[in-house]
Amino acid sequence: MRTRAEAAVSEDTPTTAKSRAERDAAPAKAATLIEALPWLQSFHARTMVIKFGGNAMVSEELQRSFAQDMVYLRYAGIRPVVVHGGGPQISRMLDRLGIASEFRGGYRVTSPEAMEVVRMVLTGSISRDIVRRINEHGPLAAGISGEDAGLFVGRRRGVVIDGEEHDLGLVGDVIAVDPAAVLAQLEAGRIPVVSSIAPDADDPTQSLNVNADAAAAALAVALGAEKLVVLTDVAGLYSDWPDRESLVSHIRSDDLAALLPSLESGMIPKMTACLDAVRGGVPKAAIIDGRIPHSILLEVFTSEGIGTEVVASLDPRDRERRSGR
Repeated sequence: MRTRAEAAVSEDTPTTAKSRAERDAAPAKAATLIEALPWLQSFHARTMVIKFGGNAMVSEELQRSFAQDMVYLRYAGIRPVVVHGGGPQISRMLDRLGIASEFRGGYRVTSPEAMEVVRMVLTGSISRDIVRRINEHGPLAAGISGEDAGLFVGRRRGVVIDGEEHDLGLVGDVIAVDPAAVLAQLEAGRIPVVSSIAPDADDPTQSLNVNADAAAAALAVALGAEKLVVLTDVAGLYSDWPDRESLVSHIRSDDLAALLPSLESGMIPKMTACLDAVRGGVPKAAIIDGRIPHSILLEVFTSEGIGTEVVASLDPRDRERRSGR
């Protein structure tokens, strides 16, 4: 005759085995949720600006996870604001239309003809797609162009290459921000999705192609955001690239300023945006690996975070308090 224990084992089914596995995993899931508690408290009702870019904009899986992250933040009581660029998509559309793409010093030379394509891609395609994906979870997102309601004002800039100034056409820097349109959307409970275009301060009939990293930083400062998060295609800031052991998890603004001239050219705009944000009063800025699904939730709600966090040099609120990191 079988014992009760033997009978229990022999009668075990895939369903009961799955239930047992779920029960065994429950404490770890609960611990993860509890780990998020101090960050839910810290960021509750605060504004967070997220610059959406890189591979996350072209991968279907990453686009879905990004939209889910934005909705999660919104229902967790945080006020997310999305700022996006769209360099690869703009290049593809220019190629399709037979318009040559030219870069000088890492900046896209933008003719009036190319600027029309920039506007079409950013506001007519990318912004609408981000809004649509977020709104699959409810009527939460609304698209805003930097041209709307005086949100951004820009001024044309050139670039110096080998000591010589080069014209970039309709390319500029954000010199002023009026966040009223974004604040109105936030007060209505929406997630603003902002395109990085700005009218020219010196010729309001013209619009300028502005760097999305810099635009996100300027908007974060104007909104009094609690944090700026910049999605990238790398794990974070490396102090000695390509040595992958030199990944920096936490850095103060003065140290970053000293390191900035030695960085790879592609990292300079992103780290400059983080530096400008914290020097402008944003308590924290971070660059994170947007190739990892749900990287924003990992950055915001876990003790270790992900990527590289920048804080002001005199700001005592830093990630070292999280876990001795």
